[in-house]
Amino acid sequence: MDLRVACIGAGYFAQFHIGSWKRMPNARLVGVCDLDPEKAQAAGVAAFTDMSDMLGATEADIVDIILPPTGHASAIKAALAAKPRAIICQKPFCTSLDEARAMAALANDAGIPLIIHENFRFQPWYRVIKEQIATGRIGAPLRATFRLRPGDGQGAEAYLDRQPYFREMPRFLIHETGVHFIDVFRFLFGNPTHVYADLQTVNPVIAGEDAGYVVFTHENGARTILDGNRCLDHASDNTRRTMGEGLFEGTEGTLVLTGDGAVHLRAFGATDQQMILPPDTHEGFGGDCTHALQAHVVAGLMKDAPFENHAQDYLAVIATELAIYEAARTHQRQEI
Repeated sequence: MDLRVACIGAGYFAQFHIGSWKRMPNARLVGVCDLDPEKAQAAGVAAFTDMSDMLGATEADIVDIILPPTGHASAIKAALAAKPRAIICQKPFCTSLDEARAMAALANDAGIPLIIHENFRFQPWYRVIKEQIATGRIGAPLRATFRLRPGDGQGAEAYLDRQPYFREMPRFLIHETGVHFIDVFRFLFGNPTHVYADLQTVNPVIAGEDAGYVVFTHENGARTILDGNRCLDHASDNTRRTMGEGLFEGTEGTLVLTGDGAVHLRAFGATDQQMILPPDTHEGFGGDCTHALQAHVVAGLMKDAPFENHAQDYLAVIATELAIYEAARTHQRQEI
């Protein structure tokens, strides 16, 4: 029997969620809710403007919350009252660490998995990089650097055509985008223990920061660096595919992620590279990572398997984000 899925929110990014659910084996989209009825109706399934009405009518097994952080707590509470088998909630998760802790505790007490839609770790290149590191292909991992270069932040019209609320966010680069890489780095190297950050605003029309450096120290001693600047680009036909380029370096080799989604391995001391993953050909977002995350949740429910990105575990990402902003404010390395 297919799992019944209901979505709360039909804004810009919801297209990737909704499109994924419509082609998901063992799942069926049964309802979409949005304050704008036209956006809800565009999904082509039962449309609602009140989430409680939708949850009561659809009896969903999975509730997918696709809202900005200000709407997370109320949507999670409404979803928990409907007693689905699982809830997925978009990132950034809630409006504060205290609120996120409270929502994670409510879900835990109800015995309902609350999964954070942190999808970058599900991009195919990071799954391959994780596998290569785990099998010892680069030896002991010592360094990783990701150059975030989406190239979408220049000029007076920045972000107006896609996600205009980006312009008003008082905390932008790290809170909206950098959290993806906090989670990617912890997925690959374990939780960071310390962090240093230097952040800046390059485009004056943006309220928050849009560039900066963040240096993480991990439990295993590895150092990782996020070098972000949304005003700069990288070599790619689609700068939003990988959002940049990465190096993942160990004692026996280096993995190189390029803007086309390909991953290459260069052995230590060698000059040639071996292709480990070919360029990505998916025309949607991020190597179809939204679909991969949603498929992970469906598989977990169907097979009673553990979930990645459980809300309780994801609290570490929020704590790390807060430490980054404190490091930038004080110009001092922070313990997490």
